[in-house]
Amino acid sequence: MRVVVFFDLPVETSAQRREYRMFRKFLLRGGFVMMQESVYSKIVLNGTAASAVMQNVRKNKTPQGLIQMLVVTEKQFERMEVVVGDKQKTVIDSDERLVVL
Repeated sequence: MRVVVFFDLPVETSAQRREYRMFRKFLLRGGFVMMQESVYSKIVLNGTAASAVMQNVRKNKTPQGLIQMLVVTEKQFERMEVVVGDKQKTVIDSDERLVVL
């Protein structure tokens, strides 16, 4: 499963820009990967983990702006069509697991 976060935050004042930067850094530190500007996704194991991630985003929300979240399965995510542009190849964004013994 994936949790996708969409956000549109105001950046008119220095305080708003600071809130934007703090929210974006929170997402990156939390394991989210940028899909495009203001759209981030994170792979989670199951619905319980997705709920925990979503609750954590709610706790770190900004006072203004629009933040939306969507949970999709890997099958649904794989069916996403890229209409214009290329998929990012430099970001490891898969559910494959690596075990080193």
